[in-house]
Amino acid sequence: MYRKHIILISAFIAGAYACNKGINAETNVFKSFQTHSYFPAPVYDFTNNPVTENGFSLGKKLFYDPVLSANNTISCATCHIQTAAFTHVGHSVSHGIYDRLGTRNTPPIMNLAWYSSFMWDGGVFDLDLQPIAPITNHVEMDDTMANVLNRLKESSVYPALFQKAFGDEGITTSTFLKSLSQFMVMCVSADSKYDSVMRKQVVFTETEQTGYALFKEKCSSCHKEPLFTDNSFRNNGLSLSAVNDRGRFLVTLQDSDKYKFKVPSLRNLSFTQPYMHDGRLLTLEAVLEHYENNVQNTTNLDSELKKNDKPGIALTDQDKQNIIAFLKTLDDRNFLINKLLSE
Repeated sequence: MYRKHIILISAFIAGAYACNKGINAETNVFKSFQTHSYFPAPVYDFTNNPVTENGFSLGKKLFYDPVLSANNTISCATCHIQTAAFTHVGHSVSHGIYDRLGTRNTPPIMNLAWYSSFMWDGGVFDLDLQPIAPITNHVEMDDTMANVLNRLKESSVYPALFQKAFGDEGITTSTFLKSLSQFMVMCVSADSKYDSVMRKQVVFTETEQTGYALFKEKCSSCHKEPLFTDNSFRNNGLSLSAVNDRGRFLVTLQDSDKYKFKVPSLRNLSFTQPYMHDGRLLTLEAVLEHYENNVQNTTNLDSELKKNDKPGIALTDQDKQNIIAFLKTLDDRNFLINKLLSE
């Protein structure tokens, strides 16, 4: 899916390096998708769905509209809250229609243009297909695509908006999904202190720098910069829960994928608690405690966690404090308040 020409996305892009947020949070002026020189090339195929102002605006309206759920009560934004980096903050697992509970923690919507798979188990491999999963899941929106499209066609406002965004193609499954993708790919988080350091605008404090060095030594094999995920699926040694969620195995049916889940990004961790695929850990301190003392030698435990005398990562209390200080430099508060991403 990688394409060498993908950076040449639209006429809005002004050079290989632009210090931007995709959508300018200060001026609220729309800009099409843009990237940074220290980011890799996006995976998303913008040649098939270039971001336009009308397409983005339509996608945003749909994202916040409960018309996508069977009883008109649940929108995408119900579980993906902007001020929580588009997660369901404070909920260990997602809450959907009729307050039904899922089994996994809601992942954030950010930097998805660089992802080649979606959901904790990678069950969706194309962002343009992603919305189908929550819309049709009985514990999330509990509807069908046909019903949703019919309601949009019968709406007093949506036919004109689709016409404006996609011309004569109108309201189809393709234009519906592409409009949502146009909104989601614009949810770019790249304005943290870490990003300012990478752009040589500021420097880390001594504690942050020490934490950064420790992070690169102990964590970066899975959480690769600058996205802070390598998009792989790994077993990080969590004890088995009553749900017995077998993770990636449910997609591939390969025994080698049992209990493997996608490596999450570490950006905006201060706003996305609780942590892990089932939200079992409430704090960053608890996460690091897990890696130091609580890693279980379960089936398919990742090899990176088998390098010491016992499973896990050797950390001192001071190491943990320094690593957390660095992780907080990945917080992007501008992302949380960008008005052009808001309802």
